[in-house]
Amino acid sequence: MRPFDYERASDPAAAVAAVAERPRATYLAGGTNLVDHLKLGITAPELLVDIGRLDLADIEELEGGGLRLGAMVRNSDLAADPRVRRDYPMLSRALLSGASGQLRNAATTGGNLLQRTRCVYFQDTSTPCNKREPGSGCSAIGGYARYHAILGASEHCLATHPSDMAVALAALEATVVVLGAEGERRIPLTTLHRLPGAEPERDTVLEHGDLITAVELPPPLRSARSTYRKIRDRASFAFALVSVAAVLDLEPGEPQEDPQQYDPLQGGPQPRIRSARLALGGVAHAPWRAHRAEELLAGAPATRETFRRAAAAELEHARPVEGNEFKIPMAQGVMVSVLAELAGLAEDAGEPEEARDE
Repeated sequence: MRPFDYERASDPAAAVAAVAERPRATYLAGGTNLVDHLKLGITAPELLVDIGRLDLADIEELEGGGLRLGAMVRNSDLAADPRVRRDYPMLSRALLSGASGQLRNAATTGGNLLQRTRCVYFQDTSTPCNKREPGSGCSAIGGYARYHAILGASEHCLATHPSDMAVALAALEATVVVLGAEGERRIPLTTLHRLPGAEPERDTVLEHGDLITAVELPPPLRSARSTYRKIRDRASFAFALVSVAAVLDLEPGEPQEDPQQYDPLQGGPQPRIRSARLALGGVAHAPWRAHRAEELLAGAPATRETFRRAAAAELEHARPVEGNEFKIPMAQGVMVSVLAELAGLAEDAGEPEEARDE
């Protein structure tokens, strides 16, 4: 046992002050990630500041549309909220793809975003790991790499970010509300997490003492369709090998007025893509926003060939290591399959087997 001090915060400002003044202090919310690392000896804080009873567990409608998700909203409650299921079904699906029912009942919105980017070597204190001990080396390089990054990795770290929720929030262009010693600020979700570079021990851009208080979702795009698909080794309690969160907005074709009702079997002109938002999980140290693919999709016809070109362009600069080369065709295949589903295209019998959903 390693002794530590424990303090229950009375309000967000008091929590920030308590952690900011102690270099080895940290927050305790649901504890689903932190408690594991305490047991494994990966982390040894001197002070735990319990934020579990702060008034941050509400889901509120924003003026002008959108939702504000309190940082202490449990994953299971967020996935089941009628407004989330109706307006942001992709987020609900992503949440239900994560962990297990028991963990979702404890895990929080803020904690989910701040879980450590990690791999099996990070969890094993007998092996070198630059995330645990900067400068000690990366055991994943030349080691077991099935789950490791193919995009944005560095010579210092190959780990992938484990959150399903964060991938969906990246595609939804969510904003993270943060309270720090200097006051409140807002950070786009897509810039919250860092690629490893030479400092893989830093998962996010947050400073010591910063507290996530909420996540804000923009108004839903009523003309668009969205979904989340996760490919994994088993049906539950497994991190993604590859996951895709996609939002697709089509120009309405004639005679169909609603792109959601488009059926290519009914004839009429092929719809064009007004806009697309894509984020990938299981492929990088952070949720990976697929900007190259999005640029190619905008204004293009909604065809499977368009989707293939966009997916290939996004993965053009992927750099796998021995043991995870399969992730490139898998990621391309899942992107094409998800986009085709949202566009209402018939299933392609020639889809690569490894790219199909479970």
